[in-house]
Amino acid sequence: MTPLPAPLLVPVALVAGILVVATAAWGLLKLLRPQADFTELGLRIRSWWVMATVFLAVVLVSQTGALVLWAVVCFWALREFFSLVPGRWEDRSALLLAYLAIPVQFLWIGTGWYGMFIIFIPVYLFLMVPFALILTGEPKGFTASASRIHWGLMTFVFGLSHAAFLLELPERPGFAAGPRGLLLYLVLLGQLNDVLQYVTGKTLGRHRITPVISPKKTWEGFLGGVLLTTPLAVLLRFLTPLSPLQAAGAGLLISVFGFVGDVVVSAVKRDVGVKDSSSAIPGHGGVLDRIDSLCYAAPLFFHYVRYLCY
Repeated sequence: MTPLPAPLLVPVALVAGILVVATAAWGLLKLLRPQADFTELGLRIRSWWVMATVFLAVVLVSQTGALVLWAVVCFWALREFFSLVPGRWEDRSALLLAYLAIPVQFLWIGTGWYGMFIIFIPVYLFLMVPFALILTGEPKGFTASASRIHWGLMTFVFGLSHAAFLLELPERPGFAAGPRGLLLYLVLLGQLNDVLQYVTGKTLGRHRITPVISPKKTWEGFLGGVLLTTPLAVLLRFLTPLSPLQAAGAGLLISVFGFVGDVVVSAVKRDVGVKDSSSAIPGHGGVLDRIDSLCYAAPLFFHYVRYLCY
């Protein structure tokens, strides 16, 4: 097996270090406060160990495996969305078409066909889904069904699949981390930004941004995430071909639009009256609860890097 480039070992060590510290802190809290219930915290940390191990192992060992893993993430996210938002029985043919679009979209990614990747869902599926719906012969609810399926495809398949296409960007001389570094950079910063916004919001938060949609989101938490994620993006820029200034721009983009993605998916959940998208991940909720920020950050980061470096 070819040894991993040194830059790729750093995020592995960083994630492992964070999880070890978190696990130790959880154990210490249980000793110091035996009367308190830290069960949910323990579940969250255990789930992070599993998610981080699977993701890092697959991405670092096999590019094909990484594409398959990300296709499964897109499928699961779309499935959770369709389960949350009510539809009609007549929509089943269009829903099947939406699910079948996932392997086709990842076929374009796996073959590096950027032209089809970028138009398949926004153009071809945009035209095909309404046609599949009208074949049922039921016009009542047509507009709502078309909007639901289109939005789900654009957000949870098209948007998220941009992260996978980072793996197909060409190698660059002097860029040791390669395309895998770009994917690790995006996912690591996206998840760290979620944690940093949560921690700063918990400790310093006073002024709510969206009191109805996401009452725990505060300006202090949002700004704290941005101010901490941006310098981290510069420190980790060895995973990318970006200059320090460009990396700061990437950190700003990931933190700001990661927040937007989080709040938008929160609006969907509030609309249907649920707290979590599912119970698939113990302590975290569903897949959507874990990757909502990447739905917005991934396509913007992809085009930012592609424009500046490729």
